[in-house]
Amino acid sequence: MLKLSVRPGEYVLIGDDIKLVFAGGSSNNLRILIDAPRAYNIVRSEALERYGMAADPGNEVKHYRDREISPEAKEKIKAILMAERRKARREERTAELHR
Repeated sequence: MLKLSVRPGEYVLIGDDIKLVFAGGSSNNLRILIDAPRAYNIVRSEALERYGMAADPGNEVKHYRDREISPEAKEKIKAILMAERRKARREERTAELHR
């Protein structure tokens, strides 16, 4: 198991197609954004326990249409993505200068 300390806006890549973005939180509450293909079954442990299910093949939870996220959440996501792009551009420029 890997233990990480992250700041809001930082992210973790898992393979080529899963991205976990730390969106903030408090000492008792952590908010993460998970960007993964729908083919992956992503379920909270609380839901598994509530319905008496184990995280094994064949116990997939059925997915329903996503609820619309709030305008505030959309703005936060947009700000995180824009900051990531700016950082990547800065790093590219720095790399070009050092060549």
